[in-house]
Amino acid sequence: METLPVAASNQLPTLSVESLKARIQLIQKALRSVMKSGTHYGKIPGAGDKLTLFKPGAEMLGAMFRIAPSYKTEDLSDSDCVRYRVTCIGTHQDTGTVLGEGMGEASTNEEKYRWRNAVCDEEFDEAPEDRRRVKWQRGKDGAYQRYQIRTVPADVANTVLKMACKRAQVAMAINVTGCSDMFTQDLEDMPEELRGQGDEHGGDSPPPQRQQQGRQQTSAPRSNGGGSGKVSEKQVKLLHARLDNAGIPENEFLARYNVQSVADLPWNKMDEALAWIQQSNAA
Repeated sequence: METLPVAASNQLPTLSVESLKARIQLIQKALRSVMKSGTHYGKIPGAGDKLTLFKPGAEMLGAMFRIAPSYKTEDLSDSDCVRYRVTCIGTHQDTGTVLGEGMGEASTNEEKYRWRNAVCDEEFDEAPEDRRRVKWQRGKDGAYQRYQIRTVPADVANTVLKMACKRAQVAMAINVTGCSDMFTQDLEDMPEELRGQGDEHGGDSPPPQRQQQGRQQTSAPRSNGGGSGKVSEKQVKLLHARLDNAGIPENEFLARYNVQSVADLPWNKMDEALAWIQQSNAA
């Protein structure tokens, strides 16, 4: 029996070599002339030279290739954890053709959402044993301790959902445009200690450890120290990168903390500033 050729309409669509080269060149041109380091992409400390694609960068790629994102959300939460798994679907705005998908997940069991620094000695001591911990971290002058309290999952539920959507959208943009050789996203979400980096303060001197005898300053935060110094050069760079990524004008930051420049921020305000930027970015 003669075998009939497969109809052209049933064949998988292909992209010519010329079209593929043109797409790559377009992304590279956008990377050089339009996309901004620290806003659309960046290098994550301790992660080598690989560029990480941020949410604004994924949105720019979507606009460039006319990709409209839509989302499917799975709620995998339980009584002690808020957890979402999100699938971002990329659809061509003109034709309605589904171009690809990306998946992202976030939960309150992640290190950065599960724990917060204790406000004072009393709060730490009064918390149930399963809702407090002492965490060792690395600093420039050696290891030091942070005294932390378990967060209430509901307090960060919206932040976790936004983070899952962001991760899914970035994954979709990379999958659809085929730019994984230029960008990654996993490094941004990887804990600093797993990237061979110190804590998010840039490995600077740790705050004073908890007093073992006497409590002359029981109202002072254990985790933030209380030093009068200003942020280091590494911390300034980190703050600029986080502000750019969140799309927060620098003058808004300066007004909030009543400083003339980012470099004037007191060292003991670093935790608070990073938390505020993260919350503003997720809102």
